[in-house]
Amino acid sequence: MDWIYDIKDPLWETLAGSFLIFIVIVLVTRIIGLRSFAKFTAYDFAFTVAIGSIISSTLTSSTSIVHGAVAIASLLLLTFLFSFLQRRLPKLSSLISNKPLLLMEGSEILYENLKYARIEKTQLIAKLREANVLDHNQVQAVVLESTGDISVLHASDPKATLNRKLLEGVRRTP
Repeated sequence: MDWIYDIKDPLWETLAGSFLIFIVIVLVTRIIGLRSFAKFTAYDFAFTVAIGSIISSTLTSSTSIVHGAVAIASLLLLTFLFSFLQRRLPKLSSLISNKPLLLMEGSEILYENLKYARIEKTQLIAKLREANVLDHNQVQAVVLESTGDISVLHASDPKATLNRKLLEGVRRTP
């Protein structure tokens, strides 16, 4: 029965550690801001995975609470620093962030872009269904965002036109 519960498991330490790590994350996030856990870029995703890993190793007692808290705080500080530098140095932003990619322009599927992004047509169609698109003619644009999410811009009114400013920074070709 040790695989279900072992009397030597540090349950109280884990509960106390969870509480302390939670407090650290809340405090540091309040200081640095909500951008800390935003999902804008690939490094944001890597950061979120790293934070999860640190929390896991801290709560399973393979590292101390202080060590985990310092690691989390330093990652949050690095995220703050990178977001600050990205505003100041546009070249840095283009180095660490993927630009969004157009997958559909109007009702036309851009197959070369799908191939480049390694997205199957069936996956694209599934995203259209999720967005409640009833006809390809409703689609104004479909964009693979820098986060990996797919945005479907559509309108039920055939006379509606897409404001081109919404596609600022979106690549039309890979």
